[in-house]
Amino acid sequence: MTSFSDLGLPAPVVRELGRQGITEPFPIQAAAIPDALAGRDVLGRGPTGSGKTFTFGLPMLARLEGAPSRPGRPRGLILAPTRELAAQTHERLAGPAAALGLRVLEVVGGVPVKRHITALAAPVDLLVATPGRAQDLIDQGVLHLDAVEVTAVDEADQMSDMGFLPQVRRLLDRTPSDGQRLLFSATLDGQVDSLVRAYLTDPVTHSTAPAEAAVDTMVHYRLLVDGPQERNAVAVRIAAREGRTIMFARTRRGVDRHVKRLRKAGVNAAGLHGDKAQSTRTRALAGFADGSVPVLVATDIAARGIDVKDVSLVVHVDPPAEHKAYLHRAGRTARAGAGGTVVTLVTPDQREEVAGLLRKAGVKATDVAVTPDSPELVRITGARQPSGPALPPFGQQQPARDRDARDSHGSHGGGKGNARRNHRGRGNRRNQRGGRGRRDVGNRRKRQGGS
Repeated sequence: MTSFSDLGLPAPVVRELGRQGITEPFPIQAAAIPDALAGRDVLGRGPTGSGKTFTFGLPMLARLEGAPSRPGRPRGLILAPTRELAAQTHERLAGPAAALGLRVLEVVGGVPVKRHITALAAPVDLLVATPGRAQDLIDQGVLHLDAVEVTAVDEADQMSDMGFLPQVRRLLDRTPSDGQRLLFSATLDGQVDSLVRAYLTDPVTHSTAPAEAAVDTMVHYRLLVDGPQERNAVAVRIAAREGRTIMFARTRRGVDRHVKRLRKAGVNAAGLHGDKAQSTRTRALAGFADGSVPVLVATDIAARGIDVKDVSLVVHVDPPAEHKAYLHRAGRTARAGAGGTVVTLVTPDQREEVAGLLRKAGVKATDVAVTPDSPELVRITGARQPSGPALPPFGQQQPARDRDARDSHGSHGGGKGNARRNHRGRGNRRNQRGGRGRRDVGNRRKRQGGS
């Protein structure tokens, strides 16, 4: 069995991976890391969850070891399509980088640009960036790419789908033409191929499996419902299940409506889409990762930015617009060879569309007619009736009456003190009302000629 040490990675990196319990490389890592360490341009293709981040990230860190960096002039650059994917990449590489004495910085949209300007005032070895924010910082004269020795473009096909490739090209044009380039993607067609031909020199290609192979460890169902109202009721029952669940809607508004519906039913759900503030998106992902928020509702922009273990169910509340989006959504479960279930809620007018989409995706799904109360829904998804009280919008505190009820029972340590303070406060308010009342009587007497 090949180890990370066998691949030629620095000993401090191997030790850090072992400390994290990571001892055996995934197939694409074992195949591509030696070529990347040798300085070759690498073109990597693998299904979601195949370990691409370490495949390009660890060789980049090894190359950057031992040389100084300057403020605003990173020597390594990773471009990612979404904030979530950039954050995930930064998180994965921070430990190995620290083991080599390197600094990794993440710059993404949705964060105050002044914070990034301040961070770039110190030397940075490896920069992880979304294209738009990188360009903003270049335009302000605080980021320069002329010292970049190695560049990685992650999820290039999603960059293409989101219309980011022109920005990616402009950024690559600012890096030295003789620098090393690593490009990784789930698919390598269309504009991605033109990017490869323009910027990679004699690349060695590593492909672990076509995208369709990612569905092999998943079980797929089309859950046939009578209409939108029944679909919504079924979705609520599914969301109340045990375990982590990711649900997808097509639009930002659809995400917000669905989250509101779930929280009203007592299901602790959070939403993720492009209009959310970065702090809200970070809290939602952190809660989902630690299990305190068991249900995440997202648009397709988040489909490849969520890498959380033990997601056992993906639900297409709205079917995706095209087959590649289906595969990337579905890839949030069955990570790294684990199993998972993917269900699509299908109304009568969507059946033909979804059937064609699944054919293009190479997915064989079992059709099952369900209602909110059907045993089949429970068997497939673990659905159950929500039993908790309605929840406030995500990120807000419980209503005051609920906090008072907890305080009166002494919960959260010091509740009795809070109850006493609340009692004193109510007394003060009564006194204030009484005082106002007495003053008002005196004023009326004065107006009436009283002393």
